[in-house]
Amino acid sequence: MAKTVPLDAATLAWARERFAAYYRQRTVEPPERLGRRELAAFPFSETSQMRRHATVPDAEALNAYLRENVPRHVYYSSAYYRRPAEPTMAAKEWLGADLIFDLDADHLRGAEALDYAGQLRLVKQRLLALVDDFLVRDLGVGPGSTSIVFSGGRGYHVHVRDERFLSLTSPERREIVDYVLGTGVDPSEAVEERREDVRAGRTVGGADADEPLDRGRGPLARTVRLADPDAPGWKGRTTRAVLELLARWERDGKDAAAEEIASWGIPAEEARRWARQLLEKGRAQQIRSSLALDVFPKRSSPEAFLDAVVRHAAVEVQAETDAPVTTDVHRLIRLPGSLHGGTGFRVVPLRREEVDAFDPFRDAGLEAPADGTTPVTLLADVRYPFPGGGLHRPQGATDELPTPQALFLVLRGEAALRPSPA
Repeated sequence: MAKTVPLDAATLAWARERFAAYYRQRTVEPPERLGRRELAAFPFSETSQMRRHATVPDAEALNAYLRENVPRHVYYSSAYYRRPAEPTMAAKEWLGADLIFDLDADHLRGAEALDYAGQLRLVKQRLLALVDDFLVRDLGVGPGSTSIVFSGGRGYHVHVRDERFLSLTSPERREIVDYVLGTGVDPSEAVEERREDVRAGRTVGGADADEPLDRGRGPLARTVRLADPDAPGWKGRTTRAVLELLARWERDGKDAAAEEIASWGIPAEEARRWARQLLEKGRAQQIRSSLALDVFPKRSSPEAFLDAVVRHAAVEVQAETDAPVTTDVHRLIRLPGSLHGGTGFRVVPLRREEVDAFDPFRDAGLEAPADGTTPVTLLADVRYPFPGGGLHRPQGATDELPTPQALFLVLRGEAALRPSPA
């Protein structure tokens, strides 16, 4: 739910007027089956408390609600109810719910080392993996049943309205989350052992691993390979991750690879030996071209290495999603088209083909009003990639900023309005 910076009364009034102007000028498109959903909102007030159990029948009523109430944050239920305005869940009478995935930078591995803009770039990468790899490829969700929404804050929401998922219970939705997170997945299952009759050129492996070879045909050679990258589910996903890991090490060099391998708990000297074999001896390229894992000299390829590479590569592609959001069949989610009360950014619905080029700093901010700028004092060092060269200011600086940028900083607690001269 909303993380809101407290503001004084004068600043709240100024920010509320910016939001009011937006809702006066724009028409917010309603979600499907609006009349079956609950609306909830946080107002612009010093003691902010959520107001729940509102309901509106159509787009006209929705926009009247936004213009009249001017919420700082506004949500709607992922669930459909027979009587959404009732004050208790039992009385509402649940009819079903969209399947919602919430990808937030707060939940991403590696995000803690990034600034806000870097976190938004990282979470977009994970979003695309979730949509393309899990929902479309593995679960068979069609593009028309999926909508992607920039949350206005630190991530993205994915709404799945496929009829097959609407009636799923919380435990059933938990199973989907577990699959997406790779819970219980053994990455070593992506490694396949094959036996080759060297003279006959026959290979036995995978589903045919128990097929006997004809006697007298030739000696057996054991090979260990990664599964086909296009294999369904986590087998193919793990193979793709291993190949991407090796390609990254080829780009970054031997020292970086050794350092990363050592970070897995492998003794430093052994990590350096593996890195040399992979990069100086060309083993990484051999693996990437043939998928064969038994390309090392015997003394240099302990099973521990294969296990470590596979397991740590699999971690890199595990999708991060806020499990409680997905499993909660009564969840409230931000209203697309509304404004985020912690940034002033729009909550932007996106088609899949729009996601790659989407830049929140360019595409989610408000348009500057005719009066142009607002005077502020910076309460922190700020560095954001807004259009026109970016916004780079030291703590304590005073400046006249474009009003949407001033709103962004004020709502994040990084700037204060500067009083106009008397």
